[in-house]
Amino acid sequence: MENKTTIHDIAKALKIDASTVSRALNNSPRVSQKTKARILAKANEMGYQRNVLASNLRKSVTNTIGVIVPRISRHFFSSVISGIEEAAYDAGYNVIICQSLEQLKRERKIIETLLANRVAGVLLSVSMETVEFDHLLNMKNNGTPFLFFDRHCEIEGISSVLIDDLQGGFEATEHLILNGCKNIGHFSGPQELAIYRNRTAGYRKALEKHKIPFRPELILRSSLMENDGAEGAKTLLSLPYDIDGLFSANDVAAIGAMKYFKKEGIRVPENVAIVGFSNEPVSGIIDPSLTTIDQPGFQIGQIATKLLLDEISNSSKDNIIIGKTTIQKSSLIERDSSRRIT
Repeated sequence: MENKTTIHDIAKALKIDASTVSRALNNSPRVSQKTKARILAKANEMGYQRNVLASNLRKSVTNTIGVIVPRISRHFFSSVISGIEEAAYDAGYNVIICQSLEQLKRERKIIETLLANRVAGVLLSVSMETVEFDHLLNMKNNGTPFLFFDRHCEIEGISSVLIDDLQGGFEATEHLILNGCKNIGHFSGPQELAIYRNRTAGYRKALEKHKIPFRPELILRSSLMENDGAEGAKTLLSLPYDIDGLFSANDVAAIGAMKYFKKEGIRVPENVAIVGFSNEPVSGIIDPSLTTIDQPGFQIGQIATKLLLDEISNSSKDNIIIGKTTIQKSSLIERDSSRRIT
């Protein structure tokens, strides 16, 4: 294995102390600009690479933030990550991205690993299984700054950057009602998660506003994968109602339902109008294109990162951090899956 250049090699080549080389590479004011320039030039010439891990261990905390998302493959989360990386890069921070794959056990392990690597802070969107959060309380108790985005747990003193899910659910359902739907099914995720409770609350609020009876059996809960959407569509058709609308709490399950309806000869939107949530790229290219609720992922990532970096800065000064919730608006994008002539 090739030997890596060390500060001792640079010191030997320049016939100076290793401590001077170390100070120069760490931009110490104790070394003159002329000597620094000479040392940096020799370091580059010899292919020196700084041992960031060793440096971080000495400092006890890194200039790295950890990011945990349920699935990187989801467009919303990848756009949030883009916002996080841009804001972190501008502030001189590195980013480690991890995915829980909707598993609590995996989420716990990731947090353990991030803390062992002494990240400066963590941005987290919890998994669908995260109904207990002792691992998050441990992170809070050991003083690592963290905050939630999109999916959160109610932990005192911890900030969140969220979508107005209730308003999004309301707009999606009211859009279906205004397009003539009266028997509207709703695909929801686990009710332990606030985002799904709030989207369901928005659904109920729209029904109430338009004096449409609420039928609990029209709410189907699942992990909102594509096969869940197909199963949900099958269940809705088996109920003694003439289902003419569907609001799904994500696009993936909505697309699963659309495929099932197509297979069964049920036309979208003529027989069943559909609205999804999250504006996955595929939603605009499937046939018919899917009406959905768009979320400003990039902005959420930027806002969350700036808030976290503020908290990291305040925690290093022993300031008291007060958790706050920042709400971002969503917007309905109308496409062919809900356009009906009423």
